[in-house]
Parts: sequence; C-alpha cells; structure tokens
Amino acid sequence: MKYWKKLTSEERLSRVQEALKDNVDFSKDANLGYPASRLDEKVFSNESLFLREMPVLSTYIANPNHIGCHTFGTSEFAFKGTQAIEREVLNMIAVDLFQIEEGQYDGYISPGGTEANAQAIWIYRNEYIKYHQAKLGEIVILASEDTHYSIPKASNLLMLDWIKVPVDFETRELQESAIRDSVREALAKGKKYFIVVSNMGTTMFGSVDDPKKYTRILKEYQLPFRLHIDGAYGGFVYPFGDFENEINFTNPDISSLTIDAHKMLQAPYGTGIFVCRKGLIENALTDEAKYVEGMDLTLCGSRSGANAVAVWVILTTYGPHKWFEKISVIKMRTNWLCRQLDQLGISYFREPEMNIVTIHAEAISAELAHKYNLVPKSHDESNEWYKIVLMDHVEIEHLKDFIQDLISSKNLSPI
Repeated sequence: MKYWKKLTSEERLSRVQEALKDNVDFSKDANLGYPASRLDEKVFSNESLFLREMPVLSTYIANPNHIGCHTFGTSEFAFKGTQAIEREVLNMIAVDLFQIEEGQYDGYISPGGTEANAQAIWIYRNEYIKYHQAKLGEIVILASEDTHYSIPKASNLLMLDWIKVPVDFETRELQESAIRDSVREALAKGKKYFIVVSNMGTTMFGSVDDPKKYTRILKEYQLPFRLHIDGAYGGFVYPFGDFENEINFTNPDISSLTIDAHKMLQAPYGTGIFVCRKGLIENALTDEAKYVEGMDLTLCGSRSGANAVAVWVILTTYGPHKWFEKISVIKMRTNWLCRQLDQLGISYFREPEMNIVTIHAEAISAELAHKYNLVPKSHDESNEWYKIVLMDHVEIEHLKDFIQDLISSKNLSPI
C-alpha cells in the first residue's frame, strides 16, 4: 500500500488542521462572493477545546464545499486544503485497494451509492449519445434482479430501459444462459449499446456477480459496453479475504465502481465514493456552471468536504492491516452464525467472503423478525427471505440470543 497508512491521532489532527488553514476561513476573512459560510455559530459553536481537537467535527463546522471533481482540472480555490484530503482518500481507494494506475482515474466523495451509481450510468449514456450518436431507445442497462434499487431509479431518471437478468433462487448466481437470453431480448428490442452493472455485494444477499460472465457474452456478440461495479455494500468487505480478488481495475473491462463509506466503514450517512477511469467523467460536464471554478462534473453539485475528511480519518485510524483484522473478526462471527443454522437445518444464503446471512422466510416467525429487526426482501405477504447483517455492533452474544429464540419459535432440539 502506497497511500493507505495508519497514522497516530496527533498526525491525523495535525493533517486536518493544516488542510483547514489552507481553506477559506469564513470567521476571519471577508469573502464576499460565495453563497456559503461556516455553520451558524449560534447553533454550532467551535469555541470549545474539545471540538477543536475533533478533526471531523471541526471540518463540519468550517463547512467546506467540495463542488466539482478534484481529480480533474481546477477546483474552487477557497477549499483547496480539504480538497487535497479528498484526493488522498481517492488514492487510498482507487490505487491501493482497487489497483488502478496512479493518475489514471477520476472520482469524488459522493452523497452515497445511489447517486454514484446514477453518475456512472449518466456518464455512459452521454458517451454513447456524444460519440456514437446513439438514441435513448438504443441504450440499455443490464443488471441482475438482485441489483440495488438505485439502478431502476437511474433508469427512470435517465430514460433508459433496464433489462433485469434472473438469478438462481438458492445460489443467487447469474447463469450465462440467462445473460445470453437477456442480451438477445435487448437486441430484439433494438438495443445497440449496453451499460452493465455488476454487483460486489448485493444489499439483500451480499451476493457477488462474476463480471466476466457479462463481458464474455457481450464480446461474443461484438457489442459495445461499459461495465460498472456496484460495490456500495461490499467494497470494504469483499476485497479483504484470503483469496485473489479479480474485481478491480486490473480487469481492463471495468470502467468504474461505487463504494459506500456509510455502511461498513461507519462514516456519517450520505458518504459514498465514485471512481472511474480517465477520459470518462467529462461526459457529465455541465457547461452552464460557468461561475464554478473548474468544472461541475458531478450529479450532486455542492457536497460537504467534511465527509471526505471523515473517510480519511477512518482509513488512517485503521490502516489496511487493522482494517483486514476488523473485517476478519466480523467474518468469523458470520461463520459462527452459519454453523448454528447448519446444525439446526435452517436454509439460508451466504456469499462466502461477505457478512450477510439471508434466511428463508418460512424459518422466521413474525415475532422473531420484529424482535431482532430482521429486514425482509419484500414488506408484503410474498416475502421469501429475511436478512441478518453482521455489522460491527453485532456480537456473538446477540447471535446466541437470536439462535435460542429461533429454537424456541420452531420447537427445535437445542444445539
């Protein structure tokens, strides 16, 4: 790892304080042209020593606006200090974790995975229209039935059709025959240009798609495609396993990826990450934003620089080795739960390198689901699955209680 390092609390505080000094200081300087200021001091005071020694909270109060994309061209000079921290975060993610070459990517800290997924589809839609003179009706999104709802949302917003590829009910795997059928369906509807979304950890199952299944078939048919990886859930889990992860930028067919920091990384909600290869993000340029220094290349526009600082602080608190250790502990707890379910003969799905266990609904009573806040696949009578997510706060003691209640509710023999 070249960029992702573990730092002491003193080093982290010093770096953030240095960055804030490089930003405009609305409490001291006469900055007349910005429709922005620090957070209202009557509500958010930064006078206490406690707050000044909390790098993330100090940044929230300073209120930097990270409008634009700071890996491309110029950016608003007033916030150059925290913009530099955002670039440091992106290097940790894009170069160290997902193995792209230095300087060969663009990206930003987004308001979440939904926006980041829409950003990818927006970029590729515009690319097809600009460089291939494609019509909207000729562009199609290809993604599995387990894909996050942000994809049909983007489909609706961008006026593109989404073809839903079926998966195996028990294994949640994509079958190449199903992908081939979906491609043929698209061609029959006059589709010529494909935007593929492949999952690295679906929200309901934690299932991971093999993106090569898509690309093999699209190449077989000699069809133009862009491949986006939705790792919003799995991006900070799946790569940390005892196996060779191939879902990264060493695969030349992968054009972009999304990760959420507000899930496993436990950053504040509204914190996602979008990364794409160089030469793509400019397809989302909004020419009309002439008053913005640099270029507005994001769907969201204005966004909080404090979220970038929060991700930076988390990553440098752990470093890659301590993060691997943390994820390993969570996976051990997941393994424990799966062993208990196996002994009880309870059917479930679990992706081996992920921390979600999704149980057949017939095994879970309504009372048990309510007591433990289990999330159903569907909030109606057709529901077939309930999921358990092994987050940081879920310990073996909680799982033991759940297993005992499950035994009682099903009148099973104790383990």
